[in-house]
Amino acid sequence: MTTETPNTEIQFQIQKIYTKDVSFEIPKGANAFKQEWKPELTVSLNTKVNNLPEDNMYEVVLTVEAEVKSGTTDAFSAEVQQAGIFVIANMEDKQLDHAQYAFCPNILYPYAREVISDLVAKGGFPQLCLAPVNFDTIYQQKVEKQKETSN
Repeated sequence: MTTETPNTEIQFQIQKIYTKDVSFEIPKGANAFKQEWKPELTVSLNTKVNNLPEDNMYEVVLTVEAEVKSGTTDAFSAEVQQAGIFVIANMEDKQLDHAQYAFCPNILYPYAREVISDLVAKGGFPQLCLAPVNFDTIYQQKVEKQKETSN
């Protein structure tokens, strides 16, 4: 008679990476191209985790928004929701949270950067190469902020 021992080894697998939603807008139309190009970039990032019905499966959605003003004119805004389906198992709560809000976004971000860059170039603007992001640092800041607000 054999007895099965439960698998307690940490599991992390990428099931699927996909672009969930994309938006690109030039609010002033052709007027955005009629002035001297002095871009000012604002970037915002957001991560959302959705539990899927299957055991240990999560959809992680990284939203990257890039807005550029040139002088006083809103030149363009680009937004992408880059998503992934991940199997994450046998982790403690802190490890799971770190995987979902730091490790997964690190995997998704290069895809989001590429989509933003393509949107901007196809919109007629100079290529936009977003800087790398350290999601581990962002995660640590989030943890510290939660500690401060809970005290």
